[in-house]
Amino acid sequence: MSEYLALFMFISVCLVLLSGYPVAFCLAGTALAFAFIGSGTGYFDSDFLEALPNRLFGIMENETLIAVPLFIFMGVMLERSKVAEGLLDTMASLFGAMRGGLGISVTLVGMLLAASTGIIGATVVTMGLLALPTMLRRGYDPALSSGIICASGTLGQIIPPSIVLVLLGDVLSSAYQQAQLDMGIFSPETVSVGDLFAGALLPGLMLVGLYLFYILSVALLKPNSMPSAPSSEHQDQTDLILRVLKVLLPPLILIVAVLGSIMAGIATPTEAASVGAMGAILLALLSGEFTYSRLLDVMRNTTRVTSMVFLIFIGASIFSLVFRGFGGDDIVAELLTGLPGGVFTAMFAVMLLMFLLGFILDFIEITFVVVPIVGPILLAMGLDPVWLGVMIAINLQTSFLTPPFGFALFYLRGVAPTQVTTMHLYKGVVPFIAIQVIALCLIAYWPSIATWLPAKIYG
Repeated sequence: MSEYLALFMFISVCLVLLSGYPVAFCLAGTALAFAFIGSGTGYFDSDFLEALPNRLFGIMENETLIAVPLFIFMGVMLERSKVAEGLLDTMASLFGAMRGGLGISVTLVGMLLAASTGIIGATVVTMGLLALPTMLRRGYDPALSSGIICASGTLGQIIPPSIVLVLLGDVLSSAYQQAQLDMGIFSPETVSVGDLFAGALLPGLMLVGLYLFYILSVALLKPNSMPSAPSSEHQDQTDLILRVLKVLLPPLILIVAVLGSIMAGIATPTEAASVGAMGAILLALLSGEFTYSRLLDVMRNTTRVTSMVFLIFIGASIFSLVFRGFGGDDIVAELLTGLPGGVFTAMFAVMLLMFLLGFILDFIEITFVVVPIVGPILLAMGLDPVWLGVMIAINLQTSFLTPPFGFALFYLRGVAPTQVTTMHLYKGVVPFIAIQVIALCLIAYWPSIATWLPAKIYG
């Protein structure tokens, strides 16, 4: 009976989340309600809840998670500093002369913003406000324009330094150690956020390359859907090169400083995040967009987002604790290990579940609720933790784009001009969803795409 209560609790929390009530309270409230029911009926041992203070204290003590508010501060500060606007204008001037040039510009700017801000909602909204009206004015197909913006805006899921990868790296580290302990390995190896950053870099760049290949193919096959810029907008080459260097170098230096320091082993992700936060302030000063009121606004936004993340983390900890108290992890383990086809079928089932949950849950809830349950089981089957982390990150990115509930679609719908319909958004993202599925298949077939660089750097 306790196993059925674990299943009902999982289904109940998904239904409660659809009500729109704050996620953290849905997770914690549903778990405590089922714990009360289970304790009253004798199917739940209330002693499990005594472990909760230690769990919460572990969250507070975790130095890796300090990187979260620092990366959020970095992203919000760069967003407020109009870095995206400068990058987009410059890239549009650089590639505008070629057919599909504006689409290429949006994709490259999305990549740079992903590597410097990592905040998906802000990136999609910013690109929607800045790029979409220009693309429509130039005669770009509305569906194609919407698809390019949504897809490039979600690159912050996979291209480091990503908040998703920081949270996922911390959860996978615990899951990997638990999997090894379950296998009788009492001096377990660890996987770090730095490993996940290194593992996600090549897949992220591969995804950008696939996007660009698709855009160039459409420009070649359907030239009317992606016209080039008018000749009057073309600029003097010397002035353009100087402008590109002036706009592009500062964010590139910041990205190299943050990622390079992590991958070279000079700094931990937390230390590198502090470098990024300070670098974002310097870029704001150089751009002339830094004011005391703007700093206060950035700090308020950082506090708000960070509080949301950690409150969800606490709610998810209560949920997973009660779920384990009902024996839910044993049910999941039996289900996955009992599937025909072994590890392949188990991995496919988990990826499908995460993809479907991505329609109704944010990546934070999936990372904190689902990964701690299924992670140790999959890792005990012999899967590489870095490869698994990259596959999960790209899968969650795909769910951000998938109609009808994709979060990126809602972000863009809120700022899109009236002539861009919801059907334009749905039609536009379909090719990019296919591209992401292709990327997942490539990484599944050649795991070295994700594992080669971490092995080369860290040994």
